[in-house]
Amino acid sequence: MKKRVQSSRSGQALGIFIAIALKRVSCGVLASLAACTVQASVRLGCSRAAALHGTLFGRDRGRQWVIGLCVCLLLLDVSMASAYGSKVSIMKRRPQGILTGMPFMAHVSSRAFVDDAGRRLYLAKPPARVVSLAPSITEMLFALGLGEQIVGVTEFCDYPVGAKSKAKVGYANPNMETIIGLQPDMVLAPKDFLRPDLQVKLEQLKIPVFVLDAKTLEDIPLQMHTLGAMFEKTSAANDVTQRIRQRMTELKLKVEALPTKRVLYVLNSQPLISVGPGSFIHQMIGLAGGVNVAAQAGVPYPRLSMETVLKEDPEVLIFPSGEVETVPRSEQQQWRRWDSLSAVKRQRFHEVSSNLLNRPGPRVIEGLEQLVRAIHPELFGPSVPALHP
Repeated sequence: MKKRVQSSRSGQALGIFIAIALKRVSCGVLASLAACTVQASVRLGCSRAAALHGTLFGRDRGRQWVIGLCVCLLLLDVSMASAYGSKVSIMKRRPQGILTGMPFMAHVSSRAFVDDAGRRLYLAKPPARVVSLAPSITEMLFALGLGEQIVGVTEFCDYPVGAKSKAKVGYANPNMETIIGLQPDMVLAPKDFLRPDLQVKLEQLKIPVFVLDAKTLEDIPLQMHTLGAMFEKTSAANDVTQRIRQRMTELKLKVEALPTKRVLYVLNSQPLISVGPGSFIHQMIGLAGGVNVAAQAGVPYPRLSMETVLKEDPEVLIFPSGEVETVPRSEQQQWRRWDSLSAVKRQRFHEVSSNLLNRPGPRVIEGLEQLVRAIHPELFGPSVPALHP
């Protein structure tokens, strides 16, 4: 009787030891296999094994633990074999290393990134093929030395020169078939033009979408650092952001001792559309030593009446100039009839590059300098003429 009890206890101890050891291994295996895209039979095998693991192993029922252990091991073996075959097939169609939006895989990689939409992505290695859906993003990638990784850009991505030779995928309405045909590892997109249906379709195809949405000038260096870490270009990101911050500090020091000037930024004359709080250019005007006369509008791109403009009496009129967004010289000349405005009396009409101001990328500091030159030309000496139309 004693020998039987001792044998039973030894068997139980051995069973508990094996069960504990198996638990440490199988929990992770089961969790991973259950999330894989495998056949229904495999998922069923994992579920059955998990059920036996939670019931038969946790209780002392004589020989039941032995039966449960054997069944669990058998089911795990079959499931893993089937899953391995299925997984190999999947990996042949899809390059390894890009993991997207999978919290249960957090332990696989410490390279976790949160985009400007608040979504977390996990990357096991830097993306090798990227599609950019904004000119500003394209410029950031090139500034980091990632021109070879870019396989697709928008039709407005024209800087640097290398961007012009990349495949075009559209802009406000990107072509889904073109993007998929480029077989990207990742799509980098602005928040404003990212259609929900496009995002859902790409994620169904296991193509990660990372959203970049700069609201302020300070966001640009942060985004550059994120991209630098994502693509293992930290040193290049540090160099670019250091130059941006250094030049920004120099310009701030130049203007902070000067009186501010009232500024009207004219996006369009008829109807009169300007920039207001919430727009990128509104902040830039303030950093350049100006006061936006449309600051009380309360919306990023307000329509203004001439009564409001005459009341605010801007001292400087600024017009965008570029291939895409511009106010023609003939339209600028029409402002001369409002001869009571201080800007008209003093001939303070200026043009700035719309590409530099509208693209929150590495060249935005050049746009800020153009604004400073337009608002406070005295800082740069008499050799720098005003940009009169």
